[in-house]
Amino acid sequence: VNVLYILDEPSIGLHQRDNLRLIHSLRELRDIGNSVIVVEHDKEMMIAADYVIDMGPKAGRLGGEVVFEGIPKKMLQMDTLTSQYLSGKKKIEVPAERRKGNGKSIWICGAKGNNLKNVDVEFPLGKMICVTGVSGSGKSTLINDTLQPILSQKFYRSLQDPLEYDSIEGVEYIDKVVNVDQSPLGKTPRSNPATYTGVFSDIRNLYVGLPEAKIRGYKPGRFSFNVIGGRCEVCSGNGYKTIEMNFLPDVYVPCEVC
Repeated sequence: VNVLYILDEPSIGLHQRDNLRLIHSLRELRDIGNSVIVVEHDKEMMIAADYVIDMGPKAGRLGGEVVFEGIPKKMLQMDTLTSQYLSGKKKIEVPAERRKGNGKSIWICGAKGNNLKNVDVEFPLGKMICVTGVSGSGKSTLINDTLQPILSQKFYRSLQDPLEYDSIEGVEYIDKVVNVDQSPLGKTPRSNPATYTGVFSDIRNLYVGLPEAKIRGYKPGRFSFNVIGGRCEVCSGNGYKTIEMNFLPDVYVPCEVC
């Protein structure tokens, strides 16, 4: 009770059915005496809110103003960019003609991993393909645990075994696979573009070469956020502290020491 919850785009990646469940959960948080602030682009979330603050009028240097605040019903009558899309005055046009592709396809037949029910799926090549469905329906099983391991074994001799399937056709129409997942860069959560590309080693060596560092006998590890003694021990070099929430994902706040 009397807690202010702040959520930054909680609907990202959710199917519409799961998004409605999220809205219901947020309303329950409100109904027991709390306040909820949500930073969102989702239409259903905006319409479900009790009060909307619309920032604009555009992005970057053209933004920075409050162009509307009030109830959603009143917002639909305004002329802001957001309200124009919500009311249907503006819309993202659906292409009248879809890309034809190259006429070739990859077929997976008899995929049976996890929740998959012996499915046959065609992936037409030369197109952008969207695999969608509610949470737990088998999207990741089909793509990340079946298709991607099959292709990685063929092209890169990967040791990861795909989940059960009967056959695959059309692999000869591609020559490589690039898998972009949500895993962090490098081996630790503290990895970043500087450590991943090796630039941070040059930065550490620069500090090691400073007169005071030489006097103190500091080595490169002294300037690493992965090493005890060089990192901030309050946050273990993360730059933030984790606050565990009972009903919501963990909250991360900047470390007040470093």
